[in-house]
Amino acid sequence: MAKTAKKARKGGDQPTIAVNKRARREYEIVETYEAGIELTGTEVKSLRAGRVSIKEAFGLVKDGQVWLVQAHIAHYDYGNRFNHDPTRWRRLLLHRHEIDRLAEFTREQGRTLAVLQLYWRDGKAKALVGLAKGKATRDKRRDEAERDAQREMQRALKYQGRR
Repeated sequence: MAKTAKKARKGGDQPTIAVNKRARREYEIVETYEAGIELTGTEVKSLRAGRVSIKEAFGLVKDGQVWLVQAHIAHYDYGNRFNHDPTRWRRLLLHRHEIDRLAEFTREQGRTLAVLQLYWRDGKAKALVGLAKGKATRDKRRDEAERDAQREMQRALKYQGRR
């Protein structure tokens, strides 16, 4: 079967599953990586239904592997006894050199792996993981002030265009 025919048949992927807006507000994102996620069947079905929360999720490097921790994927309604634990640790699939880079980065104080987004790529669930440094409160306030100023400029330009 040709690759294009296979893609056309799939077609029903909604690109974005969940976004962690809080992570971008709380942390300065230095670098991002795309990682595959090792899931069970009922977890995939719950993701397709959009029943996931990554507000408190983060990445953890342990024993040479990267794990997705505290991501809540709700039980699948029709999963009966084969259902999964909603908050179990899920392995993130990365290349060895990427895992080494993440491990080196997280050894320092005040640095973590933030899960920024979950999305579909070619029918497979992916996670966008960012190398994150904690922001000081004044930095958060400055960012918010800049965002408000930008919004005011856009409103002024929009109003000016109506005259």
